[in-house]
Parts: sequence; C-alpha cells; structure tokens
Amino acid sequence: MIKINITKQVLEYIFGDEIVKKYSISSSKKGPGQQKNSFCTPTGKHIIRAKIGKSVPCYGVFKGRRFSGDLWDCKTKSNFSDDLILSRILWLSGIEVGINRLGNVDTMQRYIYIHGTHDEERIGQPVSHGCIRMTNADVVELFDLVKVGESVIIFNE
Repeated sequence: MIKINITKQVLEYIFGDEIVKKYSISSSKKGPGQQKNSFCTPTGKHIIRAKIGKSVPCYGVFKGRRFSGDLWDCKTKSNFSDDLILSRILWLSGIEVGINRLGNVDTMQRYIYIHGTHDEERIGQPVSHGCIRMTNADVVELFDLVKVGESVIIFNE
C-alpha cells in the first residue's frame, strides 16, 4: 500500500504493517481537490490502474503516456514544457464513486499519476499541476516495488 500525506509532502510504501520506504514528493501547488480541470491533487482511496515505462531509461520523456525517445537533461530544459513526465508513470484510479471516481471528479480521467520530474530541486514543495511528482531515481525504485491494483491513499492532515 502507498500512503501519500500532502501536508507533509511524503509518500510511504507500506508492506504488511511495516513502512518499507519513505520518499519526499511534490503535490499540487493548488492544494487538494477533486474537480476536473482544477489542477489540484485528488484525495481519498485509489489504486494503481497502470504501470507505464518499465524499460524506459531514467529521465526518459513521456508524451501522451508514451516514451518520446527523448531524454531530459538540464541543458535542453528550454525545449520542453514546465511539467515534464519522466522515467515512470503510475496511473491512479479513484475507487470512491462521487469522491474521486466517475463524473467530474474522476482521478483516472484527470490523468493523475505518480511520476518522475525535471524539477527535482523542488521535491518536498507543493508545485505540481495535480500529479504526485518524485525524483527520477525514487519513482524508478517505487515502480519496481508496487503492483497494478495496489492501494494508494492520498490525504491532507
């Protein structure tokens, strides 16, 4: 199970009753929220619906959930958008109807992921456009630990 505390900007990977790994993350600069087009991080109970990028190199750039063939590096930063999705994608799906599933609050339809970022220096601060950002090394490690269908709880203390 994954627990994400957006107040503390921390993701914990829990196996059984033990916290196996703890990572710093970045959630939305607009805070928690469920609505489509809000650019907020959705809270509540989710699952990992899909794991994308198993064989993609670290710092590989995704466009439309597909590896573009490009690798990010700070020298080419200006050639890309300000919200890059790098290295791995864990695509989340809400499981609470009316809270984060279906209608105008559907996490999966909002394309909310746990993913790597080019903005690693601001990990630990709420600066994303709604997703959960991690350092690239951390998201690669987490990707290998989790399974499709694994529980993810996002909360705000």
